[in-house]
Amino acid sequence: MVEGVLAAGAPSVAAQLFGSGLIGLREGLETGIVVMILVAFLVKSERREALKWVALGVGTAVLMVAAVFAGIHYGTSTVTGVAAELIAGLASLVAVVIVTWMVLWMRTAARSLSGELRAGMTRALAVGPLAVVSLAFLAVGREGVETALLMVGYAENSAGSQWPLLGLLLGILAAAALTVVLYLGAVRIDLARFFRYTGVLLIVVAAGILAYGVRALQTAGWLPGLSHRAFDISSWFDMSSWYGTVAAGLVNFRADPTWLQVIAWLAYLVTVLWLFLKPLAPVESARPRSSTETTPAS
Repeated sequence: MVEGVLAAGAPSVAAQLFGSGLIGLREGLETGIVVMILVAFLVKSERREALKWVALGVGTAVLMVAAVFAGIHYGTSTVTGVAAELIAGLASLVAVVIVTWMVLWMRTAARSLSGELRAGMTRALAVGPLAVVSLAFLAVGREGVETALLMVGYAENSAGSQWPLLGLLLGILAAAALTVVLYLGAVRIDLARFFRYTGVLLIVVAAGILAYGVRALQTAGWLPGLSHRAFDISSWFDMSSWYGTVAAGLVNFRADPTWLQVIAWLAYLVTVLWLFLKPLAPVESARPRSSTETTPAS
């Protein structure tokens, strides 16, 4: 019965591809931009000999991320029954926390990311190859581990389907191709607008994941209110129809949600969208030097 509940609440193939593909595209492009900044800095600084150490750090981070994802995913794939509901619910909550932190952090960190990476590479070059490898490994590995944990939480509400993994890979491939053409100057896009729009979409996806996680924890008995429906339109709203598939894919809509699901979905969406869309505070400029302050000798 539990497996049936999981399968019934799983998004459609199109929804799985869209959600995981969006995650792969955004996270892949963030990672690609990090690598692009490091490579461009080394090329312009005429330190091309250090590119191989950046490549080693990036490659090691990719292997580490793949191992983390495989270990968690296949370690939980054999769990069934109530334990599967608990894992699905808790993994969904973890995924929501990661998405929220990711989009809100990128909103404020994007303005200083390039300068921080260049300063870090300058220090790493002065230390030696191991420092360069470590910088590339940590810069890429952090983004990758976030993606791996997020995908585990996202895939838990897909009834064991492999479509989320395929969507993730397609999104990463698209991000890699876009990063290359950006580096070569073949195309130019407004990255601020891109991350703003994809951030809004990811918040909507996260709200759906949260609603699914609440339902899973209610089914497992960890949260109350499973029998208290906010509404039930399943008699005329066919979730297997094209419009039901679209609704499930965009906002993880159910025809019979519980009150707790609706409250959690709405509260999260309103709060996080407000935090994400509110104007950023202007960057403070350097304080003007008064006439009584002396200028240090050069």
